[in-house]
Amino acid sequence: MRAYLSVWRSPSAPTLLIGGFAGRLPSAMVPLALLLMVQQQTGSYAVAGLASATLGIAMALMAPVLGRLADRRSPQPVLLAQAAAYPLLLAVLVAVVLAGAPAAAIVAASAAAGVATPLVSGIVRALWSKADPRVRPAAYALDATTTELVFVVGPALVAALAFLVAPAVAVGTAGVLAVLGAVAVATSRAMRDWVPAGPARTGVLSTVRSPGMPRVLVSGAALMLGFGALEVAVPAFADEAGSPGMSGVLLAVWSLGSVIGGLWFGARVLSASLPRQYRWLLLGTTIGMAPLAAVSSPWVLGLLLFLGGSVIAPTLTVQNSLVGSIAPPRATTEAFTWLSTVTVGASAVGAALGGALIEGPSGVPGALLLAVAGAAVAVAVTLVPGRGVVVPEAVREPLAA
Repeated sequence: MRAYLSVWRSPSAPTLLIGGFAGRLPSAMVPLALLLMVQQQTGSYAVAGLASATLGIAMALMAPVLGRLADRRSPQPVLLAQAAAYPLLLAVLVAVVLAGAPAAAIVAASAAAGVATPLVSGIVRALWSKADPRVRPAAYALDATTTELVFVVGPALVAALAFLVAPAVAVGTAGVLAVLGAVAVATSRAMRDWVPAGPARTGVLSTVRSPGMPRVLVSGAALMLGFGALEVAVPAFADEAGSPGMSGVLLAVWSLGSVIGGLWFGARVLSASLPRQYRWLLLGTTIGMAPLAAVSSPWVLGLLLFLGGSVIAPTLTVQNSLVGSIAPPRATTEAFTWLSTVTVGASAVGAALGGALIEGPSGVPGALLLAVAGAAVAVAVTLVPGRGVVVPEAVREPLAA
């Protein structure tokens, strides 16, 4: 645990961890709360799904643009502007839905709220990339673990608020958390030490084309496509098994395995290069998901999800370390927002494909096989010959135990 104590004692670490957690919760809360709120008001899952998807797509498309601006100027004004605009646009969204506005107005308001979603995740990761190399691996591990906790706590909080009060209250709570998290990160010491990169001198996609970056983005997209399919398959599996209430438990167990695995991994000393670690962890993820399609008991599925999930946070930890090490110094935030955009989009595609497979002849096993195939493709991408990832020597330094 000395590794994590070293991270905690580093400048701004408590703010980045706690503020980052609060600022990330809306990404796991608002899409679900919006889905519930719109469905409750309109009675249409189609409109609800379209509104939720529009919010996510708008957020993903705008992130690299704002990330590029944050690198050129400073992330602080970007975060503070979003912290001011986001709760107002969420309030407009809630008002539009509760007023019974047409579907087009709901979708437009969802897009506006998505565009204004604070870039807490990408900016926090960019700030960690500038931390002392000796504590950086453990910092990325804590960051990945925090992200996993977001997707455990966020949906649970939405479910509780929607049941006890109303989905609109969950949306409002997410807005408050977004402001608190964004302002905390924006006013941290690490942010005050940020040195702007200056005016852009490269093309729009220059960051994406950086050596090694396409491989990380494509493998990350394939992996998240599989995760998206799995997130849809698990509730369908529980429903077919006659235990629909188990779906939340199974997904929570999956995330719990990831949290434990991430904490264990972040305290290890590994001499292998980051690309090699990434390849082996992707392989471990693939092996962990391979038996899922043959399982018939929710309890067995839960055990396998826990074991397989233990590799997820370590994989994301190394993935973040890779992006931090290969991103151009003038485009660190943009690189992390590209990673978020690609993986969020791939997860949505995986969920859509998984749902289609579940409704088709292949059923739930087909969606589970898609999850395995996504992870396997991610491994294959890391094996394709070509320009690999060049990791600076400072990043290769093992963390002192």
